[in-house]
Amino acid sequence: MNSPKQPLPTFDEVLLCTPQTTAEQVGLFLRRCLIPCSVGEKIYTMLYADELSYDVSCRAEELFQHLQHCNSTYRLVILCNCEREHSYIPSVFSQYKVHMIPQRPLAEIQRYLQHHYRVAQPSSSAASVFKDNMCVGIVSSKRAGVGK
Repeated sequence: MNSPKQPLPTFDEVLLCTPQTTAEQVGLFLRRCLIPCSVGEKIYTMLYADELSYDVSCRAEELFQHLQHCNSTYRLVILCNCEREHSYIPSVFSQYKVHMIPQRPLAEIQRYLQHHYRVAQPSSSAASVFKDNMCVGIVSSKRAGVGK
């Protein structure tokens, strides 16, 4: 948000982890992050890394330890749920832990995201179904099975 004109991260910079995420997926992601072959200053982000299975987490740590020597200028952010801080990945990387609290008001964050996710020509876009011609939207419910 410090550079409003900068684009949002691309698909190759973000790995959304679930218990079903495989070691191969994590390995590909870490290779993109840690092997110096791309131009630019991408920031790679693993979201919910605490959700990875124990086996996948162990293999990810081994690969990270092996590859981090290839590139001393990598930029990797690992986001985890604070309630699961004792799972494998948060424990392994605990020396780098930073408790993060959003520094901007919610309204400012929403304006920033609206700037990046608004479709310019909504007439023939699926974005017309979302509020203010946004190309993404979140549908949620407090109850399960209500047709989301």
